[in-house]
Amino acid sequence: MEAITLTHSNFLSILQLASPALPVGAYGYSEGLEMLVENGTINNIKSLKDWLEAELKYGSIRIDGAVMIRALEAARIGDLENLKRWNLWLSAVRDTEELRAASWQMGRSLLQLLSKITPEILPLATAVGYPCNYAIAFGIACAHWQINIHAALLAYLHSWTNNLITAGVKLIPLGQTAGQEMLLELQTLLNITMLEILTLEDDNLACCSWGLSLASMQHETQYTRLFRS
Repeated sequence: MEAITLTHSNFLSILQLASPALPVGAYGYSEGLEMLVENGTINNIKSLKDWLEAELKYGSIRIDGAVMIRALEAARIGDLENLKRWNLWLSAVRDTEELRAASWQMGRSLLQLLSKITPEILPLATAVGYPCNYAIAFGIACAHWQINIHAALLAYLHSWTNNLITAGVKLIPLGQTAGQEMLLELQTLLNITMLEILTLEDDNLACCSWGLSLASMQHETQYTRLFRS
């Protein structure tokens, strides 16, 4: 198994890429969480944690993570055909319009940012074309910055978890301390999920995300919304 080793520059790069301050619009999405709070399915810290644990164990974030590392590996060796194939595949497996639009918007924003600060990735960005899913763009960035696969996947999962906890803190609402406590408590599961995703073969890329799909579809017509998904 590849050890997680990072140089100082690698470490700073993954911190920048996974930062909530990265201007890709992640803060605008709740992935159906807003609907679940509205209908009372999630109404306290325990129900939010239960939802996040279920998503990490069985949900579509596992598919996103698996495709991200495939994009990283393809970009690392310049395999443009596989890069394009996985991008199309990930678009095709999105269950709802909101989830697909969120992934495309964040992917576009990240590639635009990367093209400005690291113009060397332009050939890869051009090869993928538009629309580009966020997981694909994230993998391209990690490949360019030579970030270890384990670290890249763990950062991707941590960023996703942090974003939804932040959404939950606003929506339920919860205190900031409660959110940080939950993020700390999920560290072990994040590590386990990372290792499980790394073992997934292409033919075993599947998830159980019907709850997320229903919440996302209902959110499209939710009357009062703070979030875009």
